[in-house]
Order: sequence, then C-alpha cells, then structure tokens
Amino acid sequence: MLAYIEGIPVQLNPSQTYIDLNGLGYEVHITLHTYESIKGKEKVRLYTHLQIREDAWVLYGFATEKEKAAFQRLLSVSGVGAATARILLSSITADELERIIWNGEAKMLEKVKGIGAKTAQRIILELKGKIILTDPEINTTPHNTTMNDALYALLGLGIAKPMAEAALKKAAGQDEAELSTEALIKSALKNL
Repeated sequence: MLAYIEGIPVQLNPSQTYIDLNGLGYEVHITLHTYESIKGKEKVRLYTHLQIREDAWVLYGFATEKEKAAFQRLLSVSGVGAATARILLSSITADELERIIWNGEAKMLEKVKGIGAKTAQRIILELKGKIILTDPEINTTPHNTTMNDALYALLGLGIAKPMAEAALKKAAGQDEAELSTEALIKSALKNL
C-alpha cells in the first residue's frame, strides 16, 4: 500500500519517529540501524511496511529496501511477529542476517533478545531457501564463472543451494568448461 514515505523527521528516537509530510505527521517505527542512517538528516526517505491489526495500523520504516525485505521475510516465519523482527534487525544488519541464515548459524540468532533456540532454528529452516547471497566469498568453483553464474541463476529461481549445486555438478559432468551458462542451467533444471 505505502512503498515509502519521504519527509522531515520530527521527534526522532531510536525506536520511532514522526515524518512530517506537508504538515501531516506519520508515526513510523524504526530499527536502530535505520535510526543511525537518518540521524542528523533534514529530509529522509523510509521504505515502509504497513501492518494492519484489529486494534491499530502500524507503520514500520527502513532506511534501505534490503532491510524492509528482510523484515517482511522474517514476518513470514511462523511465530515471528513485527516486534521480534524489529528487535532482530536492530541487533544485526540485513546483510548479517542473510549470512547467518545462509550458514545456518542458529547460535548467532539466539544472542538476540527474545530469540530462543526453537525460534532461531525455525527462522533458518523457513528462510534458508529464500536467501540469495551476492557475496563474492561464496563461490563454488573459484575460477569458473559459468558455474557460478548458473548457481546464482538457480538460487534466483528459489532453488535451495545444496540442490542447485548437486544438479549443476550432475549437469556439468566432465565437460563443464565447454557448456554455456544457459545450457548448464537448462541441464541442471532437468536434473532437479
């Protein structure tokens, strides 16, 4: 409904602010990382998520679209509400969350207030296949860009990394240097 709001931050504090938009003030709940990003600025743009409940309409704002997407992914996990998602994203960045989920580091999530062992495991389990890392550290074959491009394409289609890697290895066989990225992807999709 509301993609973003741009205006003057009024009464900014680490958990919320009012955004003055031509004399109309919107109460926006924010994370600590967003607070740090917008602190001291005269005009800000916050990417928003509107949560409609029986008793209230609550607007959440984020300094980046990536942080907003991470918040929305967290809300899709059963047992994780907006308050927990906001606390989590106040403790770690969206990039750190992606790496934690990708590597299955439940203990890192448990360090965040309000996140127990079961919730941490559920977050990792439910979000692992939805995370796509564009970090250069994660390369399956160091000098084979064709294989890496194919892997990222399969991950972009929502295929879990272990399944994608196995399908690519099977598709590549002995002749992986001779296959184009497109041919490798097509062959891997047939192997799934």
